[in-house]
Amino acid sequence: MSAGYRPTPYTVPPPRRGSRLLHRDSMLRRMDWTLLVAVIGLAAIGAALVWSATRGAAEETGGDPEAFLKKHILNAVIGLVLAVVASLFDYRMLRAYAPVLYGLSLVGLVAVLSPLGSTINGSHSWIVLPAGFSVQPSELAKVAVVVGMSMLLAEKRDAEDEPRDVDVVLALAFAAAPLVLVLLQPDLGTVLVMCAIVLGMVAVSGAPIRWVVGLVVGAVLTAFVAVQVGVLKDYQLDRFRAFYDPTADPKGAGFNVRQAQIAVGSGGMDGQGLFHGAQTQGHFVPAQQTDFIFTVAGEELGFVGAALVIGLLGLVLWRAGRIAMQAEDLFGRLVATGVLCWFAFQAFENIGMTLGIMPVTGVPLPFVSYGGSSMFAGLIAVGLLQNVHMRRYA
Repeated sequence: MSAGYRPTPYTVPPPRRGSRLLHRDSMLRRMDWTLLVAVIGLAAIGAALVWSATRGAAEETGGDPEAFLKKHILNAVIGLVLAVVASLFDYRMLRAYAPVLYGLSLVGLVAVLSPLGSTINGSHSWIVLPAGFSVQPSELAKVAVVVGMSMLLAEKRDAEDEPRDVDVVLALAFAAAPLVLVLLQPDLGTVLVMCAIVLGMVAVSGAPIRWVVGLVVGAVLTAFVAVQVGVLKDYQLDRFRAFYDPTADPKGAGFNVRQAQIAVGSGGMDGQGLFHGAQTQGHFVPAQQTDFIFTVAGEELGFVGAALVIGLLGLVLWRAGRIAMQAEDLFGRLVATGVLCWFAFQAFENIGMTLGIMPVTGVPLPFVSYGGSSMFAGLIAVGLLQNVHMRRYA
């Protein structure tokens, strides 16, 4: 130390590598602002679309045309707070809390199947709370599956080139319980999203290709058995039949898709204008503020507006992929990969069923559709992405 050095009470040591909690200024500098702006943009567009789809539904809003809009904004604000919380603490600490998250998710899924659960739109997937709020535990279970499988697949990689077979088996067993519970609701759309998460994470973990092939074959066999033993309801099977032959039942199972296609097709390049879509304002498309929100964009904002929504979703997926590739450890890479597979498949399924290229399974469009549980889970996942991104060199 030089002879002239005099420490002052204002001397602040630099943050050390591995710090569990980033300073506020450091967090703001390291945040992926492109990802955040894209997500906020999607939520803002979603608010306008939800408002347009619900402002005339007096029987559902209790006379308040802005009821759904207010709840959507409130859900987004609460979700952003949850995202901040998920991004604050070192994501590597999540390994210790993964069993807790998993246990809570299983409790919620079991509660849905008990008398506490409620059936909405044919799926027994909800727990109705006082003051008109409801919770869908299967949405939050996606977070638990991502974190838990990341922990199990990354646990043994410090001195090995690839996960051991026993690690893959444990990870699959970890994901199997919530998958079965969601299938029993039955919520086929969420089951498909979870399967995409599992497949993507196993593939990226470095597991031998035989596991990936085995998962695909196993999924096909499971779907066949589910149909044969009657796990899927008649209305779900009718949706698949309508997907294969849209003209078979245009007034029944094929009605939703037919009306959705009319709405999107009538939008043209610039759309009919917000609040002026004939299909939307006439309420011809069922569940338009949730499962079929993309039809509002297609009809009222046209090709330009629909392309903007898809472009922002693509931006989110691009940033998630970059975060996965730049993660400093396998655990972070798997967390980001799980979120990427989740968002990618769910967005494709939602938009695809609107356009008739995927069967109707009832999944929301991330950050755009109305729904608290979906918004909360999605923004928690964004918080995890930010967490991994901010600690690349911490």
